[in-house]
Amino acid sequence: MKILSFVVPCYNSEDYMKHCIDSLLIGGEDVEILVVDDGSSDGTAEIADEYEKSYPGIVKAIHKENGGHGDAINTGLEHASGLFFKCVDSDDWVDADAYRKVLAKLRELLYGDTMLDMMVCNFVYDKKGARHKKVMTYRFALPENKLITWDKVRKFHKGQYLLMHSVIYRTKLLRDCGLCLPKHTFYCDNIFVFEPLPFVKTIYYLNVNFYRYFIGRDDQSVNEKVMIGRVDQQIKITKIMIDFLAGRNIPNRKLRNYMVSYLEIMMTVSSIMLIRADTEEALEKKEELWRYLGEKDGFLFMKIRYGILGRTMNLPGKHGRKLSVAGYKLAHWFVGFN
Repeated sequence: MKILSFVVPCYNSEDYMKHCIDSLLIGGEDVEILVVDDGSSDGTAEIADEYEKSYPGIVKAIHKENGGHGDAINTGLEHASGLFFKCVDSDDWVDADAYRKVLAKLRELLYGDTMLDMMVCNFVYDKKGARHKKVMTYRFALPENKLITWDKVRKFHKGQYLLMHSVIYRTKLLRDCGLCLPKHTFYCDNIFVFEPLPFVKTIYYLNVNFYRYFIGRDDQSVNEKVMIGRVDQQIKITKIMIDFLAGRNIPNRKLRNYMVSYLEIMMTVSSIMLIRADTEEALEKKEELWRYLGEKDGFLFMKIRYGILGRTMNLPGKHGRKLSVAGYKLAHWFVGFN
């Protein structure tokens, strides 16, 4: 029985995927590593096959036509045999000591009276050239070393959210909730950490710096220029999240507040990228996105539009947009996320 399935989506990843896979091999026979070659045109496929040959029963190479990052995760989920599931991007890696602690705790929780739905760990923004590596921790939002429900969750601070890097889900939960990420669309990792949440009943926070999130490549999806160029995909993902949350009955108040706050951040990111694009077409798309939210759910619109971030993103005129950008730059400097 495999405790943990990793999916490693790879598209033309020959320059860095070995470092990622090598960091996962420490798990030995307790894990499976599903290397999904998403229609690469470089040596990615051959590298994946070499690992499968060298580590039979641990590494599995999966080759498919190009469908994008989300579709590669969908494929990994279809093939996963582990009780738990985690995605690791091919330019990222995991810390060895933290990894061993994660596996030991997952193994321990398997024999408890209550099934774990989601484990949360810290991740490190491993920004190229940065002397100080920012760590995203959750120790103020989540009690440590306890199997809890949403009722025991404390308040998440602005900028402190569950990202793909920080979560490990129970595999069956992802399948049962019908998670299916869109093809040929960037930023769908936001859906990955959003749509399963109403189905998560139990959470365990392990305060270790498990995931190393590399930032620094010019072609990376979180690079600001790239984000502006792909803003239509950002809008698409935000609208999918609006559709999911609009009108949905989420009885647990803490969970609902968290999901509203996450959607608020998505609206903010989409808005600021459209403001940064600085064209009439982009500004119209921004207005249309806010109209879309209002038409889907008036309560959500009022909650987000007239919150601090919503007001900041909708200041009138050119001077107002400059203030919006200034606020974004301050947050960008403080968080250092791209």
